[in-house]
Amino acid sequence: MLARVLAFLLSASVAQAQDTDLELVLLADASGSIDSREIAFQRQGYAQAITDPEVLAAIGGTAYGSIAVTYVEWAANTAVVADWMLIDGPETAQAFADELTGKPRQAYGRNAIGAALLDALRLMDTNAHEGWRQVIDFSGDSANNWSGPSIEEARDTVLAAGVTINALPILRSDDPGRAQGGLEALYEERIIGGPGAFVVTAESRDSFAEAVKRKLILEISGTVPAPRELAAR
Repeated sequence: MLARVLAFLLSASVAQAQDTDLELVLLADASGSIDSREIAFQRQGYAQAITDPEVLAAIGGTAYGSIAVTYVEWAANTAVVADWMLIDGPETAQAFADELTGKPRQAYGRNAIGAALLDALRLMDTNAHEGWRQVIDFSGDSANNWSGPSIEEARDTVLAAGVTINALPILRSDDPGRAQGGLEALYEERIIGGPGAFVVTAESRDSFAEAVKRKLILEISGTVPAPRELAAR
């Protein structure tokens, strides 16, 4: 009987510690291959997706009816564009979207993907929220890592902390080496990991916002996508 009481109290304590369904770091590419126009385009794509009625319905359908989100751009350094916000409906989603517009670029240089993943983990460890799930949503148009910790080292550290990494490769039609699944395969092999981890691809700049929307719905709802876009780790 005592064991049952202790187990109940422990579970209640854990439940009270949680305040949201998901902690989500949106980790967006701002390296040298992404110009200022594309920076604005990416931010607008995420702003459009987070306020979409289907995404809001997915948030409303979670156990807590909310998610905690931050938007971070990565290059040689990382920069927080929109700080952690608890999104629980249209008003807070719009407030988050508004944070993404009109701010200057703060991340520059060549890829440091390993460092970016570790920074995302640090932001989860130091925020004011406690989510039932934790996900890093990584997007980029390359898998190169020119400085800082290796991708493998950082990925292992993130996964050991119980955090899932999903990825959105942005294919470039002007670079055949990154198209036709090449970058997708690299992201599946080197970037993603954790329970139900997956890749959703932006086939072009034009399809970016729709890919972001679909990816957010999958992450928020905890749904596993079709096998073609799933690489379990």
